[in-house]
Amino acid sequence: MTTSCPEKARKQPGFTHALLTLAAIIGIISIGLFFLQTSLHSLLIICILVASLSAWRLGYNFRAIRQAMNAGISDALSAIYIFILIGVLIAAFIDSGTLATLIYYGIEFVQPAIFLPAGMILCSFMSIATGTSWGTVGTVGVVLMSIGTTMGVPAPIIAGMIISGACFGDKMSPMSDTTNLSAMTSRTNLYSHISSMLYTTGPTYILALITFTLISLGYADSQIPTAELSSLQDALTAHFNINVLTLLPIVIMLVLSVLKVAAEPSMMAASITAVIIAVLVQDQSFTSVLNSLYSGGNIQTNHESLDLLLGRGGIASMMWTLSLSLIALALGGILERCQFLKVLITAILSRIKHGASLVATTIIACFIGNVTMGEAYMSIILGGQLFGKAYDEKGIDRRVMSRSLEEGATLTTALIPWTTGGAFFASTLGVSVLDYAPWALLNWINPLLSILFAYLGVALFRSAKKTTVVDKAPVAATH
Repeated sequence: MTTSCPEKARKQPGFTHALLTLAAIIGIISIGLFFLQTSLHSLLIICILVASLSAWRLGYNFRAIRQAMNAGISDALSAIYIFILIGVLIAAFIDSGTLATLIYYGIEFVQPAIFLPAGMILCSFMSIATGTSWGTVGTVGVVLMSIGTTMGVPAPIIAGMIISGACFGDKMSPMSDTTNLSAMTSRTNLYSHISSMLYTTGPTYILALITFTLISLGYADSQIPTAELSSLQDALTAHFNINVLTLLPIVIMLVLSVLKVAAEPSMMAASITAVIIAVLVQDQSFTSVLNSLYSGGNIQTNHESLDLLLGRGGIASMMWTLSLSLIALALGGILERCQFLKVLITAILSRIKHGASLVATTIIACFIGNVTMGEAYMSIILGGQLFGKAYDEKGIDRRVMSRSLEEGATLTTALIPWTTGGAFFASTLGVSVLDYAPWALLNWINPLLSILFAYLGVALFRSAKKTTVVDKAPVAATH
């Protein structure tokens, strides 16, 4: 690469050039994940190299390319702080007994006649509190599978219920990495993103809950495995002081969210409250609690599924997602500032006449991204980079885009056997993706309902005014 290049020497990529660059990136990620089982981080570094060489052919020098990468990261700095706070909050919730209390009281409400809806609600609360569908499925989900099959409920139905609840919580939780990633990529306020999702996910959740309730009534005369549940509760009470006071951190976070307090102070307030409860109520040493805020929990209950959940959290646990996001944002900066995305979006916009079609295209593109790349993270990031300016030009608020990214990427990953999410859920619950997919009601109804609502004009929020796209190609650096 040359170290200097006049700005006038740069060329705008043609459509074929831009398409081949993006296709190469998708191909590298797909082949690396599916055939070579390579680290996604390493693949993204290769993608940055490919994008950089492609930009260099257009006349961009090293300094300009680095400037584009820096711009991609700097635009999302505020969300990076939230990623760090998520790890702190989860660890604090574990130490304070907040999660233990949720599990303990949730088990109390498990009855045959309402097993499926109660299980879905329990998984939802657990996933909202932890910000992870994987952790919920791997803990509470395993317990519910055992209970349900003992009662005679078909395993695919139970698995579908668990995944519906877990993915709802993951999608709506301010502590979820995909929720924050969608807001960050879309450059949308976190709570505006969550409130936007309520318009489509809320009705879907109610439909799924009613369906599971009707199914569950058919098993009202079944028996539940009280011994297994008692064992789980005994393990919790042996290590935590279970009482309603431990739920105070969640209450504080929810109240501050309703009052529209920024995410950072809300999370800090909830974390501080949880630390105080951990020391005063759970009788943990202040030093061990502070250490867990970085390294995560290390509570041993001799109950494998519980230990898996209670060993999560901490700043260190967020480093995988955070580092992935930083590399992906740098890649997105090159694709955007060197106009690859502008060229592709211009071609797409020429065929999209209505805002509803843009929503449908976003959701379908994210689903295809999951199919080809096997990861919701990349589908969200690339989707945000590809469609952001299109929403501005159509005068549609970006919270509609952030919502569509989640519905197309976060939810559908559980429905595809070869994605990381689908493979994890299938192996953990012992039910194949193709068997449970029809019963993962929330995951496939939500995207369809969102597209329908868009064409009906429901929750298709408009921005204050249409934004004219301005070329923000980096200026050549001077020595």
